[in-house]
Amino acid sequence: MHVRIAAGFMQRARGLLLRPPLMANEALLLPGCASVHTFGMRYAIDVVFLDPLGRVLHVARALRPWRVASQPGAAAVLELLAGGAAAHQLYPGAVLDAALSGIGA
Repeated sequence: MHVRIAAGFMQRARGLLLRPPLMANEALLLPGCASVHTFGMRYAIDVVFLDPLGRVLHVARALRPWRVASQPGAAAVLELLAGGAAAHQLYPGAVLDAALSGIGA
């Protein structure tokens, strides 16, 4: 999976807004984020909430446009195309690859 990191405040605030849908092998990582919205989006996404060690806390599957999702205690969010969490076997308790180090930074 190719993961882009939204490092700055503006990148995190924009997220996937006004962007074309992700490809099946793409994701957007939002460090320092425990909630997301899909206001203004045109497609559904999977939202994976991560703890500081990269462990999956919760997956909001196929979050439709104009919705909000949050997870207390999350240190980061991974956004994928709807169905991407299942395709990449991301479920509560799973741990993401060490290549995503710095999630809790």
